[in-house]
Amino acid sequence: MKSVLLIGLGRFGKHLAIDLNRLGHHVMGVDINEERVNELLPYFDNAQIGDSTQAAFLESLGVRNFDVCFVAIGKDFQSSLETTLTLKDLGAKFVVSRASSAVHSKFLLRNGADEVIYPEKQIAKWASVRYSANHILDYIELDDKNSIFEVSVPKEWIGLSIGKIDIRRKYNINVIATKQDGKVNLSVSPDTILTEDKTLFVIGDDKLLQKVFFK
Repeated sequence: MKSVLLIGLGRFGKHLAIDLNRLGHHVMGVDINEERVNELLPYFDNAQIGDSTQAAFLESLGVRNFDVCFVAIGKDFQSSLETTLTLKDLGAKFVVSRASSAVHSKFLLRNGADEVIYPEKQIAKWASVRYSANHILDYIELDDKNSIFEVSVPKEWIGLSIGKIDIRRKYNINVIATKQDGKVNLSVSPDTILTEDKTLFVIGDDKLLQKVFFK
């Protein structure tokens, strides 16, 4: 578990607060809007109402004591930038800031952010891949060239074993798990039979994955 400072409780911050709480982290929530803070109180170990652009206010939170500080301010970029810069000036260990454009991302990284989250861009990229073909169910980008796809079993593979299809040699991709009835099975072998009610987790080069599954 980590101690987390979450600044900005708009739509993105709200979802982040809920998920951080679900994962068992200790979260302090901060927003200038009292209504937003009160709405999310059940998900916080502590909460404060205040202006995060004010150094004295941020310093009173003890920012050095948090493992990670999220700056989830969305609409007011000036406030996001000032908050990010001040956090680092006060000795914050690790700052993750939200960007709403590529330009914002560059400025945040140059002014103290250790990492930048760009939700709109990331979701757009995920959606473009997810809906490129009917049997692409999920997608995780590993780097610029490699990804993991969750896919339905292609019709021509149904009833055959992984070894019979010879997926690794023929397509140069790897099946790392299967899922059936919502349960993931990591025990995949050449004898694993592929059925219509299973989905596959496949890993490999993006271009090779697209060639096999984008049909």
